[in-house]
Amino acid sequence: MKISIIGTGYIGSVTGACFAEMGHHVIFVGRDQKKLDLIRAGKSPIFEPGLDQLLVKNKKMIDTTTDLPDAVRRTDLTFICVGTPPKKDGSSDLSQVQEVSKTIGRSLSHSDSHYHTIVTKSTVLPGTIEETIVPILERESKRKADIDFGIASNPEFLKEGTAVEDFFHTDRVVIGVRDPATRGVLETLYAPLNVPIFTTSIRTAEMIKFTSNAFLATKISFANEIGNLCKASGIDSYEVFAGVGLDTRINPKFFRSGLGFGGSCFPKDVNALISHARSKGIDPIILNSVIDTNEDQPRRMIALLKKHLDPRGHTIGVLGLAFKPDTDDIRESRAIPVIRLLLQAGAKVKAYDPEAMGHFRELIPDISYEALASEVLDSDAVLIVTEWKEFESLDYRGKLVIDGRRIEKVRNEAAVYEGMCW
Repeated sequence: MKISIIGTGYIGSVTGACFAEMGHHVIFVGRDQKKLDLIRAGKSPIFEPGLDQLLVKNKKMIDTTTDLPDAVRRTDLTFICVGTPPKKDGSSDLSQVQEVSKTIGRSLSHSDSHYHTIVTKSTVLPGTIEETIVPILERESKRKADIDFGIASNPEFLKEGTAVEDFFHTDRVVIGVRDPATRGVLETLYAPLNVPIFTTSIRTAEMIKFTSNAFLATKISFANEIGNLCKASGIDSYEVFAGVGLDTRINPKFFRSGLGFGGSCFPKDVNALISHARSKGIDPIILNSVIDTNEDQPRRMIALLKKHLDPRGHTIGVLGLAFKPDTDDIRESRAIPVIRLLLQAGAKVKAYDPEAMGHFRELIPDISYEALASEVLDSDAVLIVTEWKEFESLDYRGKLVIDGRRIEKVRNEAAVYEGMCW
């Protein structure tokens, strides 16, 4: 198939490269020429293991352009993969989605009569496609959805750091459609993955994405709440959840108690769902608590540090700045509140991350960024914020360490060790 991918960020880059690997011709559409040039050169515009290799391998199947109308005219499917960042009230900013929808609609009005399918991968709340995107497309194209062009929701379930693997070995593909032609196109597109294809209404598909992320975030905050209780009771929460996870009704995944969750999805999507619920007159008690518990974990880390040392005037080392290992993404990273709390407490901070220091320096410039992880250990205390593999090989002997991610070597080696929930 001929596919245009609008957006060269995390979702767009991975989705387009993986479609090219499946044998489809892909046109990446973006406004940032530097990112497009990287893609054309076989280099990923983001740090994601395995993505560079796909871009190099499939160069002949990939084009790039800043001309969205031309890309729409030259393809059969268009995937909307632009950002929906949070507003101050937690609701989703749909300006990018609205902008590209207008341009797609105008492009359809000038294209030939072939049936074009528009698929939304951007994370949008239930009703957004039918109440916002479709009216824009119909107004700008002067054509009718489901008759002159197809429309669908196809949420993504990729994890940063393992996105390429997740794409090809996903648990399921979710498709929300209204007409059989669009359903047939997308089922054919995804058939080679040989996984369950769950086909439903557009609104249901939109809701599945938010529900999945909200539940996983809830599981993490639940683990942290139990973990905090375990810590106060002298119990190892990881041992508790090892036993709990053996129950097939519960499953052990995402019971990772510690510093909490960050990233581009969980905080944003839970807050958007909270805002959506309130707009419907519903008080989302559980979801509010999920966010509250997550926001409290960095303060608990600093409280554990203060049990052993007053941060004021001391140098505190921070290992890890990305929200998780194997990514350079710092969005909602727990390192942000941790470092800000340290600075408020009068500490001097030195930090290291193998991929995220450039982005982090733009956000918080007034700390020391070290070239090597070992240089961070030359501090009065060390906080482990991200569980990068290389941190397992450091020498923690004689060190005071507060561990937010449970690195066993540190637990066995540090002179003074505090785990957050164990």
